[in-house]
Amino acid sequence: MIDLDGVSFWYHGQPEPVLFDITLSIGESELVLLAGQTGAGKSTLLGTINGLVPHFTGGHLEGSVSVAGVSTRSGPPREFAHLVGMVGQDPLAGFVTDTVEEELAYGMEQLGVAPPVMRRRVEETLDLLGIAELRRRALRTLSGGQQQRVAIGSVLTMHPRVLVLDEPTSALDPTAAEDVLATLARLVHDLGTTVVLAEHRMERVIPFADRMLYVPGDGSVRDGTPAEVLRETPVAPPIVELGRLAGWDPLPMTVRDARKQAGPLRSRLPEKPDHTSAVVGEPLLSSSGVVVRYGQTVAVRGVDLDLRAREILAIMGRNGSGKSSLLWALQGSGPRQGGTVQVDGADPKALPSARARKLVGLVPQTASDLLYLETVADECAAADLEAGAEPGSCEALLARLAPGIAADRHPRDLSEGQRLALVLAVQLSAAPRVMLLDEPTRGLDYTAKASLARIVTSLAAEGRAVTIATHDVEFVATVAQRVIVMAEGEIVSDGPTAEVLTGSPAFATQVAKILGGGWLTVSEVAAALPRVLR
Repeated sequence: MIDLDGVSFWYHGQPEPVLFDITLSIGESELVLLAGQTGAGKSTLLGTINGLVPHFTGGHLEGSVSVAGVSTRSGPPREFAHLVGMVGQDPLAGFVTDTVEEELAYGMEQLGVAPPVMRRRVEETLDLLGIAELRRRALRTLSGGQQQRVAIGSVLTMHPRVLVLDEPTSALDPTAAEDVLATLARLVHDLGTTVVLAEHRMERVIPFADRMLYVPGDGSVRDGTPAEVLRETPVAPPIVELGRLAGWDPLPMTVRDARKQAGPLRSRLPEKPDHTSAVVGEPLLSSSGVVVRYGQTVAVRGVDLDLRAREILAIMGRNGSGKSSLLWALQGSGPRQGGTVQVDGADPKALPSARARKLVGLVPQTASDLLYLETVADECAAADLEAGAEPGSCEALLARLAPGIAADRHPRDLSEGQRLALVLAVQLSAAPRVMLLDEPTRGLDYTAKASLARIVTSLAAEGRAVTIATHDVEFVATVAQRVIVMAEGEIVSDGPTAEVLTGSPAFATQVAKILGGGWLTVSEVAAALPRVLR
């Protein structure tokens, strides 16, 4: 179905190729996981499949790429719309209509699909992705995760023979992500669709994948089954890290397989891990009765929340539960129709933006909205100047989050993960007393997430309050001391991380599902094993 023969690609002005002499074939009805570190070239490889690379991106392409026997050199990407459906990292950037129903129908209209067929496919897709209640909603009013599902649906309605997805589950809650991946698996098995998807959260995709391509960042691609490729990769999901630690052979690819091998390891561990955390301080931000409405829709319903010094708080919940609306209301830039917010005796909403940023910093879901200069160096210099930080502070933070980004690169030319890392560095350079992060791990690989975890932990240790809205349970288990779960704009659960994450199958980490007993992360298990051996 997809053939790459001797493919190499250079972006204009770049001396080294992003892809070098790649030859591979992907057959019909295969589900292929594409993995690799942030900025390694995953999105570029995906773009070659429908001709976006180089027809849209520019650059120099050598070799040949063909889909169903048709060369991508033969025409522009629009001529491959019936063959290849593509969902990018930023769903909002790809929308061309106003409402969900219109967006699902738009692609079929361009292909000349008959109206009765269009109507049937729209209904099937709404049910398939669980978004029937959103059919008449304006796209701009949807949460990031809801937008992601609509973007996937707008491609599925065209019934392409090849489906290419770039980080399709990055903005989805665990349950919605599993639903989407199960849907993709059904397309593969029932309709013979070929699916190629790039995803950093490999733990979600591996159980569904027939094959894995790993892009190490040197232009090459490693090809094999997930078990073969993951045996030696520097980045791996928790289940594989646990298997390496325990010496399991073969390495398990599913929780079920891991549980079958976990008996001896479980018997060597204490009954419960030590989850003692640092003592938190006084509230730095206090809110009471916060209400946020969008027209007739109530997004946040009378929430009371204190953010305390030295505490990392995670806000979780399904897509559309009110997490982002709450963060914007606390920061002061977003709407707030009721309630109070106090930071250092002031309401951030009533302060000038420069003063408010010193008190409360916010990294939004669409992080690139905060980038407006011509180069990475310019963005970092402006951040240091506005924050009153030492020159080079922002660049140092960026190097820790995503090393290797050239200072003269344009921010819009960076990958989604690299742009997010840049915005994180810009906001963190101001070192506000309260830091709010909305889906900060979206687009970040395991290495970058580990760096982010260290930075977030150091911020909390310095006496700041850090709040993270996220669907990434593995990241929450690593950094958060406390978790709240939201549903329909209300807090329905609030407690220590271990208690909340192990109390619900939807939020349990892979290690928790395998070992039980309150164990959350591989690092906890690794720390406990030497004590057992002694």
